[in-house]
Amino acid sequence: MVGFPLLLIPLAIYNIIVFLMPGVSFTDPLVKLTLMSGAEWPLTLSDVLLALGILLLMCEVIKGARPGAKYLTDHLLSLIVFGAAAAEFVLWSKFGTSTYFLLVALSMVDFLSGLALRTRRGAVAAAAPAVSRKSSRAAEPPAAEPEFDPAAASTAASSAPPAASVAQSVPLDHPEPHPSVLPHAASPEVPSPGLQPGNGAPPSDTPPR
Repeated sequence: MVGFPLLLIPLAIYNIIVFLMPGVSFTDPLVKLTLMSGAEWPLTLSDVLLALGILLLMCEVIKGARPGAKYLTDHLLSLIVFGAAAAEFVLWSKFGTSTYFLLVALSMVDFLSGLALRTRRGAVAAAAPAVSRKSSRAAEPPAAEPEFDPAAASTAASSAPPAASVAQSVPLDHPEPHPSVLPHAASPEVPSPGLQPGNGAPPSDTPPR
C-alpha cells in the first residue's frame, strides 16, 4: 500500500493561507503563553506550522524504519513534494519566507532519510544470507573419527576359531569315486570244437587227433 507523504500537510496549509486567506499574517501571535519564569511566549502561525512539520517528519522516519514499510512509490512522492515546495520558494515572492524555507528543508530531510533507510535495509538483507550460512557451518559438529580399541580387537581375535580347525571340522561331502568292478562276461561258444575259446590259455601247437 502506497503511503501518503505527511510533509504535504503543513505545505498545503501554507498554500491555503497564502492563496485563500491573504489577510492572515504568519508573524502575528495567535496566543501568548506565560511560562513559569514569568516570560510571555507569543505563539505564531509560523511556529505552529514548523512544530507540525517536525512531528510529521518524525512519523515519516519511524514509518520508513519498519521493514517493508516504504516502497519506491513513497520515495517518489516525497521527491515530488520536495521539488514542488522548492520551486515555490524560489519562484514566488509570497513563499520567500524563513518559515516556508524551513518547511522545504524538512521535506528534503524526509526524502533523503527515506533513501538512506532503504539503502541500509537492502545492505542488511544482502548480508543476512551470508551470515546465516556461516552460522550454520559453525553450528555443524565435526565428524567424529573412529577410535581403535586394542582390547576389543584382541578379544575378537581370541574368540574367533582358527581357520585350520574350521576346515577340519567340515565333513567331506563329496567322497572319492570308486571304479565299479564288472563281472567277467561268459565266453561265447563257437560251433567248431577247435575254435572254442579258452580261459585265456594260448592254443596248443599239436594237431588234433
